[in-house]
Amino acid sequence: MKNVLLLIHDDPGQEARLQAALDLTRALNGHLVCVDVTIVPVAIDDYVPNGGSALLLADERARERVNRATLAKRLAHEDVSYDWQDVTGDLSGALRAAAGLADVIVINRQLEGLHFPDMRGLAGDLLVRAETPVLAVPETARRFDAFGHALVAWDGSKAAEEALQAAVPLLALARAVTLVEIDDGSLKSSATEAAKYLSRHGIEPVIRHVPTSFERTSDALLTEIATLHPAYLVMGGYGHSRALQAVFGGVTRRMLCESPVPLLLAH
Repeated sequence: MKNVLLLIHDDPGQEARLQAALDLTRALNGHLVCVDVTIVPVAIDDYVPNGGSALLLADERARERVNRATLAKRLAHEDVSYDWQDVTGDLSGALRAAAGLADVIVINRQLEGLHFPDMRGLAGDLLVRAETPVLAVPETARRFDAFGHALVAWDGSKAAEEALQAAVPLLALARAVTLVEIDDGSLKSSATEAAKYLSRHGIEPVIRHVPTSFERTSDALLTEIATLHPAYLVMGGYGHSRALQAVFGGVTRRMLCESPVPLLLAH
């Protein structure tokens, strides 16, 4: 995990994304790729005047030019290797196009009170379509403690396996790792097997067993976060289909809405 892809866009979540990405890149001795997306506006209805979309796009481009100049001055004083890409389009398409050689994509889990940009929807789209792990941070975050206590949600699913494997370079830095075994009756492999896997990478986790139902899994995870105060949570994203989670309000969806700590997600 060396190549950190960061969404750059002038919105209320940008500072949290930037600080998390900088901390992560430094901890991993990695390289930061900043993808500055100028979002193409979509006409909402027939009342948008002729040329209105062009004016909106011009405003968006002007705003991102100022944003780039501001961040370039800051990045010049940060101890990280980075490069910059300017892209015009939609957030998901731009990030997916840039993610081919990325090890992790840094975005927000959600922007409170805002429907646009839709970070929660973006996270789901990237997980399913980009097949690159996503670090989704709360917009209030101002640091990412890569050396803190890491919490790993384990339900034995393929998504959980993917998340665990993706997180190994990060977990190797953590001062402590706790595997929370979420058993809703469908556990395919135990947390003991996951712990053995980690031990072969020099990581010795503690296992906590939490029996629950699928409907209560997010409650269990939020309780563990409140109890253990981890620096971040590793979990599989959309282990059940996105369609089912959208209908029934699944675990990933709720964690993207409510998690007080950054989420490292893989699908």
